[in-house]
Amino acid sequence: MMRLLSHDRPGHWLLSTALAALLAVFAAAPFLLPGTRALAVAARIVIFIVMAASYDLLLGYTGIVSFAQVTFFGLGAYGVAIALSGGGGWLALILGAAAGIALSLALALALALLSLRVRAIFFSMITLALARFAQVLASEWRDLTGGEDGLTFSVPREISPAFHPFAAPVLGLRISGPVIVYYLIFALALISFLILLRIVNSPFGRVLQAIRENPFRAESLGYRTIFHRALANAVAAGFAALAGAMMAMQLRYANPDTTLSFSLMIDILLMVVIGGMGTLYGAAIGATVMVLAQYYLEPGLAALAAATHEVALLPALFDPGRWLLWLGVIFVLVVYFFPAGIVGSLRERAGKPPPLS
Repeated sequence: MMRLLSHDRPGHWLLSTALAALLAVFAAAPFLLPGTRALAVAARIVIFIVMAASYDLLLGYTGIVSFAQVTFFGLGAYGVAIALSGGGGWLALILGAAAGIALSLALALALALLSLRVRAIFFSMITLALARFAQVLASEWRDLTGGEDGLTFSVPREISPAFHPFAAPVLGLRISGPVIVYYLIFALALISFLILLRIVNSPFGRVLQAIRENPFRAESLGYRTIFHRALANAVAAGFAALAGAMMAMQLRYANPDTTLSFSLMIDILLMVVIGGMGTLYGAAIGATVMVLAQYYLEPGLAALAAATHEVALLPALFDPGRWLLWLGVIFVLVVYFFPAGIVGSLRERAGKPPPLS
């Protein structure tokens, strides 16, 4: 088991229990969570675990602040959408995803090699400009991307909603295309996370952490910091594009708001910060907390408002329209009680040393 986790233990019994519980729930989600909405939420969490983990490779392990991660996410989503918008099967799906990933790798590598030589703030501004440009381009290039309306497409028959491989239910569940899609996404996400875990615990990952701590010292020791940063940027972009391809496959739809918006980039940043930068496990915790809050905080507040309708001021306090305010309160509380993120703070309390100590 430790070899599978690249000998990177979670570091705290509570964290190990939570991660094992999450893995069990996600593995059995179609059987445990009734309804298509709950399964869609589980799929979204799994996808954003990969997305947040890929960004943690940049921000937490390499010390690079990039706003272009959402651009690569969009390239993966649009690669699948464009390939399948005219019809097609598994070959079109694979080729579309591969094209989005390949384009992301090339763009990220070129961007890093051209921009990472400047000061960090200028690189961040360049990536912000790229993200905004990509969103505007997707909105205006209607012939290719469908513009603001986006692209709706059909997926291969085996993962379409109407597909039912078995006549009888399996363990009480009627297996359908969305269930197959979910398990395909779950398998890809699990493999991606384990690969990223292997990367950050490899000699390459240790060099990235050394560059994060002191790039000048790493350079003096003979490490080519530009090369390592550029490669980390490309690897993170590739996994972000894969996450985007999975999102398009799950939604059967892609548009600028769902794949390229700046608010999506902020969500990813919050996931990494809440979970804990430079831990990778934090991506799983942060993505779960954020997505659950986005989907269930508003109805939860509505239930609280209804339950306290006879108490003065409480119904107004729990007004569902104020869910973003409560999300901000949750974020402040997490930062206050877990200054290094949930995973980072739990590891510190367990006495786990930092990676480079």
